[in-house]
Amino acid sequence: MPPALRILHLGLGSFHRAHQAAVMQRLQALGDRRWELAGANLRPDMADTLQALQRQGGAYTLVTVSPEGQRRFERIEALREVIGWQPALTRAIELAAEPDTRIVSLTVTEAGYCTDPRGRLDLQHPEVAADLQGRTRQTVYGALAAMLKARAHAHAGGLTLLNCDNLRSNGERLREWLLQFIEAQGDRELLDWVQTYTTCPNAMVDRITPRPAPALQAQVLRATGWADAAPVLAEDFLQWVIEDRFCNGRPEWERAGVQLVHDVAPYEEAKIRILNATHSCIAWAGTLRGLHYIHEGVRDPAIRAMAQAYVGDDVIPCLHRPGHPSPVDLPAYRDTVLRRFANEAIADTNQRVAADGFAKLHGFILPTLRERLARGESIAAVARLPALFLAFLQRWHAGALPFAYQDQAMDPARAHALCAAPDPLQAFAREPALWGGLAGDERLLAALRAAQQEVSHFISRQGASA
Repeated sequence: MPPALRILHLGLGSFHRAHQAAVMQRLQALGDRRWELAGANLRPDMADTLQALQRQGGAYTLVTVSPEGQRRFERIEALREVIGWQPALTRAIELAAEPDTRIVSLTVTEAGYCTDPRGRLDLQHPEVAADLQGRTRQTVYGALAAMLKARAHAHAGGLTLLNCDNLRSNGERLREWLLQFIEAQGDRELLDWVQTYTTCPNAMVDRITPRPAPALQAQVLRATGWADAAPVLAEDFLQWVIEDRFCNGRPEWERAGVQLVHDVAPYEEAKIRILNATHSCIAWAGTLRGLHYIHEGVRDPAIRAMAQAYVGDDVIPCLHRPGHPSPVDLPAYRDTVLRRFANEAIADTNQRVAADGFAKLHGFILPTLRERLARGESIAAVARLPALFLAFLQRWHAGALPFAYQDQAMDPARAHALCAAPDPLQAFAREPALWGGLAGDERLLAALRAAQQEVSHFISRQGASA
């Protein structure tokens, strides 16, 4: 049997191990072992998890839980090589340059793309600037440029770069920003090679994967008898939609339930605007309500009604227009999302989902605001989401959040200044990093003021949570 072809994945967090690696395990369980996975991290986090995975030969347990509480324990062995973090990414670059590696996939947070308010790569970003100077390889661009340069020099053939994250049009945008980075490096030869020998398909991924709780290892031990030091927990739902545009082969993922399509956009928009934005809505509102978990927020009648109105009143009319129907059953999708969010066994925290609010507001919520205003339509329902985020941000400013808030795209000094302004809502509505070309729009400001009153009433009724 010829050696297996390889996918090198960058970002070995829980999501990859519960999603892409689980799909590869499904394929291998069907007898197709023509492809294998290797994985590395671009940052020095998760050291204990990586060491545990290395000791276990890349194997770990995936625990999936249905909304009804049914648990399934599955041993995942698709990850054949786990690369410990190295500042120079030496081993990852070696693998990327091997002919048997045909795909480099990656999971990047919204803020990890280091873009400016205009949606271009921020060449002045400290990490980007350091990578451009050759001092580090800490951004996705510095890492990929080094990998692609090594591959070009090895004459190893074409390579597909496959995003597995929530960024809209993620493949197209990664390609745009990567080319900007290489152009800023002044490497014309590499720029030409990348344009000729790589593709970057768009993709949409979906599976709720909370941070593993400390008790998970004990649960796995009781159920399987294996002292697994790196288990992951996820819901039983999984979706992966990929634009079928690969330059050097791919696994037959469709056999494992993946949707290979011509255009990812309709599925992506439904997921980003309905699932991701609603998730943030529930996390911000639940935190303001004094709740800890996402499933608690879904059960709060006021929060659930707010989420349903946002989708039904403002999002669905954007995604399903006369003459441009969505291939997704949007009302059913909304109901499925809320059912999934009510999964108590997942114990997904508001802290996890509320993170990176600046990037999420800009990426998940702003498009609906922009489209409805452009058509002269009401934004009353969608405006409640940024009003919730502002109230959440003001709690952070006052040091009154019940957890540490993490936001890679937020300038803390700027955020404190917004909250300390004489009119915080006006300062918030004028912030270009959040609103782009809508910053300062009087229609936006008016809608946010009305929504702020609703949110204030909502917060004052904190004790009425169901």
